[in-house]
Amino acid sequence: MRNFCCVAKTSSNHQPPLTLTPRQSLESAAVYGIIESAADIIERWNTETSTYAKVTSLFHENKQEAMLFIDRVKDLQKTMDLLVSEDPNSERLVRAQRLMEIAMKRLQKEFYQILSMNRAYLDPESVSTRSSLTSERSSYSDFPEDEDSYIEVEEASSNVMTELRSIAECMIVSGYAKECISIYKSIRKSIIDEGVYRLEVEKVKRMSWEEMELKVRSWLEAVKVSMETLFKGEKILCDHVFESSDSIRESCFNEISREGAILLFSFPVIIALRTSKKNPPPEIIFRLLDMYSSVAGNWRAIESTFSFESTSVVRSQAVKSLISLSESIRSLLLDFESRIHKDSSKVVVHGGGVHPLTLSVVNHISLLANYSNVLVDILAGSPPPDISLIPETYFNVSDSDDSPSSELTIRFAWLILVLLCKIDRKANYYKDSCSVQYLFLTNNLHHVVSRARSSNLKQLLGDDWVKRHVGKIKQFSDSYKRLAWGPVLATLPENRTVEMSAEEVKERFEKFSEGFERAYGKQSACVVPDTELRDEIKLSIARKLVPVYREFYNTRRGGYFGEFICLFSFVLSVTAINILK
Repeated sequence: MRNFCCVAKTSSNHQPPLTLTPRQSLESAAVYGIIESAADIIERWNTETSTYAKVTSLFHENKQEAMLFIDRVKDLQKTMDLLVSEDPNSERLVRAQRLMEIAMKRLQKEFYQILSMNRAYLDPESVSTRSSLTSERSSYSDFPEDEDSYIEVEEASSNVMTELRSIAECMIVSGYAKECISIYKSIRKSIIDEGVYRLEVEKVKRMSWEEMELKVRSWLEAVKVSMETLFKGEKILCDHVFESSDSIRESCFNEISREGAILLFSFPVIIALRTSKKNPPPEIIFRLLDMYSSVAGNWRAIESTFSFESTSVVRSQAVKSLISLSESIRSLLLDFESRIHKDSSKVVVHGGGVHPLTLSVVNHISLLANYSNVLVDILAGSPPPDISLIPETYFNVSDSDDSPSSELTIRFAWLILVLLCKIDRKANYYKDSCSVQYLFLTNNLHHVVSRARSSNLKQLLGDDWVKRHVGKIKQFSDSYKRLAWGPVLATLPENRTVEMSAEEVKERFEKFSEGFERAYGKQSACVVPDTELRDEIKLSIARKLVPVYREFYNTRRGGYFGEFICLFSFVLSVTAINILK
């Protein structure tokens, strides 16, 4: 409607007023009145003829007059539509067109000023807060000061958004949608870009793993903020300001957010590609799982926020990031299992303690269990372990079904089985002591079960798995006690009351003393890191040794050995429960 005719840019103050002739209808008089009424307020805020209008904001100075300005311009546009249908060459249409150009120039200025000077009330967080504050206000009822501050922000944001919508609707209906959209896009896109580009995604390829991990943590926070406030708030603002036009709403939001959103969701693809080309540290898988969880957890928000057809490329990019992350995570899991199989370390842990491989692998697996909800999706469709290789005594596979969660349980059980088989072979490095081999197996299996009990592994593996392995720990522990302290008990006769000569008694006590000292010397170097398990083993050993020795001693009281036996009995009672560290 801007180019009905071309007129010279002479000031409207020098244009002669339109006069009515007796032949003009009442309708023509009404048209004349509308034009002159609009001219009065439009000329008053003409930036070309008024210094005051040039330096003053209409909406900031007088909101009531600002809304009157909008109403007069809308009336003017309706009148122009009528004049076009009656007489496209009328002088009144030329005058109305000139007034409309002045009014649009004024509204462009106001639109720009409101957008640029009210960023605090138009930032995505304020806008998204405003949209949900009404339903959540009850949660602030116990904090009146906080509620007042939120209400103040809501009112200010609401007023600014209402002003923007009034201007936008007026400019759109007047045929100046292009100018309005251009101003809006230029200012709002800079806000989105400013928030997203801080990620410096392009620098990832040159970063160390440590630096990249920090960048991933920043990205995780950025996604949270972006989906909860940045893009959400921008869409709310777009929908509000351009409520009168679906096509404009879509166009604006698409051009403002698409580039930043694509950059945001391309970050996981870059990280996944980096892990596939380099030799990443094992713990990088947790950052990939964090990113997968973040995108998957925000999927509904992504679909809702970027629901337009023009923003489908953002949804596609998010899907691509999930696919890339899934592939890298599956690859890293295979590498993890392979590293357990290939571990060739011949480190002999002092005293039969927990092996470093057990510590690292169990820690890794227990952390993986925290991501079981997304691992079910990630591993769906990938080949599961060969269940025929899993012993029935280790894990009852027949209790599992074909559901994804059961397949995940089998995968975790398999990884632990691979570790235990490796630890079983490493026990052979204690060639000089079979008892320490069993203590080594006891310590390592106990560590696995303890971590399983205290993590999400218990939910995955189930109580039956835990019960089976607790029983296995007891078997290993009993074997250790039998091999380490059985020879000491063997020095005493099975029948402690049998008749024996003084020389035979002396010989038995000497053998027992020598056997105990020898076993004590060896076992005092053994290690049981878990205090509960250590106390349990100590008490068990004491309960086996002390009563047997006491019974034999009591039947042989007095004589040459009396004082010596009593003293040794006391030492035995004390030291028998301090043989492990």
